[in-house]
Amino acid sequence: MKVSEVREKSQVELDKELKDLKSELFKLRFQLATNQLENPMKLKDVKKSIARVKTVIRERELKGIEK
Repeated sequence: MKVSEVREKSQVELDKELKDLKSELFKLRFQLATNQLENPMKLKDVKKSIARVKTVIRERELKGIEK
């Protein structure tokens, strides 16, 4: 997911996306612990996506924008 795609979403959509990404990260970590994870790079991608969403949420908080 690119930053431009994240910025186009509303606050409600961002909150839902963040919740979904955190859930996915939990599942991936569980798979890693049980040696069932096929692609370890997926962890890195999900973490970066979470960071992007959190960054956009924080930017909006600082600007006071409710989109």
